[in-house]
Amino acid sequence: MFMDEVVFSGLLIVGLTVAFFGGVYVAIKKDISKHGTGGE
Repeated sequence: MFMDEVVFSGLLIVGLTVAFFGGVYVAIKKDISKHGTGGE
């Protein structure tokens, strides 16, 4: 099918984006648990 490469690359981009933001989220959560929110 013609769309195979397009579908695969789209899913790859979505997966990498989710992985990137997931990593940022985990890093922020660890930083907050280590240092607090900074508001206190």
